[in-house]
Amino acid sequence: QIPQFEDVKFEAASLLSELYCQENSVDTAKPLLRKAIQISQQTPYWHCRLLFQLAQLHTLEKDLVSACDLLGVGAEYARVVGSEYTRALFLLSKGMFVDIFTHKGLVVVHPAAQGLKPSLGPRVNSLDLGGGCFWPGEFSQMNKTFNCPRQLNLWQVKSVKPCLKQLQQCIQTISTLHDDEILPSNPADLFHWLPKEHMCVLVYLVTVMHSMQAGYLEKAQKYTDKALMQLEKLKSTSRIWDPGINPWDGKRWNGGINQRLSVLIPVFWCGSQISQVCQLCQQSPRLFSNHAAQLHTLLGLYCISVNCMDNAEAQFTTALRLTTHQELWAFIVTNLASVYIREGNRHQELYSLLERINPDHNFPVSSHCLRAAAFYIRGLFSFFQGRYNEAKRFLRETLKMSNAEDLNRLTACSLVLLGHIFYVLGNHRESNNMVVPAMQLASKIPDMSVQLWSSALLRDLNKACGNAMDAHEAAQMHQNFSQQLLQDHIEACSLPEHNLITWTDGPPPVQFQAQNGPTTSLASLL
Repeated sequence: QIPQFEDVKFEAASLLSELYCQENSVDTAKPLLRKAIQISQQTPYWHCRLLFQLAQLHTLEKDLVSACDLLGVGAEYARVVGSEYTRALFLLSKGMFVDIFTHKGLVVVHPAAQGLKPSLGPRVNSLDLGGGCFWPGEFSQMNKTFNCPRQLNLWQVKSVKPCLKQLQQCIQTISTLHDDEILPSNPADLFHWLPKEHMCVLVYLVTVMHSMQAGYLEKAQKYTDKALMQLEKLKSTSRIWDPGINPWDGKRWNGGINQRLSVLIPVFWCGSQISQVCQLCQQSPRLFSNHAAQLHTLLGLYCISVNCMDNAEAQFTTALRLTTHQELWAFIVTNLASVYIREGNRHQELYSLLERINPDHNFPVSSHCLRAAAFYIRGLFSFFQGRYNEAKRFLRETLKMSNAEDLNRLTACSLVLLGHIFYVLGNHRESNNMVVPAMQLASKIPDMSVQLWSSALLRDLNKACGNAMDAHEAAQMHQNFSQQLLQDHIEACSLPEHNLITWTDGPPPVQFQAQNGPTTSLASLL
């Protein structure tokens, strides 16, 4: 009842609700926050902050409807108190929640999301130079960073390029600004969407996503290293906060586990890096629970790369059991189908999988890339069945879709497989027209596995056409790629982390036993 003591009262409510949540007493925290929200309407900063906090609680329980309702209330309140910046922050947060949860296939879009209308775009642009932001352009940054991952979630790699370029330019501008800006006069504007150091990491992450989807693995590795360096820098200066809707809800040090995990997960081609992800998950049961399916999926992909098909099947089967995410499910099924095709004796299981990811009829997700990959898998299966005309139809659909969005690795694989089909049919000219651009694209990415495949076809094609010199050159390239891949294979299988491929149940093992090396031959690897 002390006059003008609202800050202490509402901060006490905020901290007490956090304590309840740490003790897994969420049902006790929620009514406390509701009461604080009810009596804080004359204190704009705390009213908005408590709304954010309660919305965050509901999202942790996957209660999107309640979270969106609260964010809608916040957006209307911010409009009434004259804060366009915080109003847009509420609306973008609501839009992100809807996108995340519908992308995971957990809910149907809630009508509350209709508050995020296209008309927000001009309003964002009109506030680029301030509008309550601490940094000019932060408002634009929020909108661009929201839209980039949305398009990347749909694998719109080519379409997102202009937005990503603007996003990268925006963060360069923001990162040059100082932290001593004048605080806004409206207390409802006292929010950062993210600290600028976090924005930098987030832009690196989006760039890694884009590079991975476009097939540029070296570029993805480069920006992964940059993001990890930035996180280590933040860690050394104690400037990593626990992520949430509102970074002003307390500076809680957690060593950047969530951020580092986000950086590591896209980089799946190295067993030791998968091991790092496992170690990060061991630090938090909730992190492991949220990412177990992705971990087993990464291990399945690693198993394919080292030709351990039985282990790949076990990892993908485990991941399917653990996931409720529709797009991850489709991704796993597509890769499991490729394992069955390579094994050659799993027709019944394969037919069952192909029916569930039929790109011609009721494809289960909206992902452009996954649908293109489903066409590729069907083309690959038809090729091995000797149904070449059917295979060509599927592969041409893949090419059309992958070219439309710069899915370079899928394009290269489709070109090589089409080249094989034309080679088998005796159409050497058309085969050459497919494999030459495939090799060029694989060299540009670069992707040594596709280069190996292309060089083998070029060797056989030139030999069949009587081009002895070109055939010798292609054979030499094939040998070089073979030796490099075999060396990589031996090194990977010799690492103690390689034993992770046998883990299919419970938390990841803490220690790893070293192996004597690979048991597969070069012939079976290639």
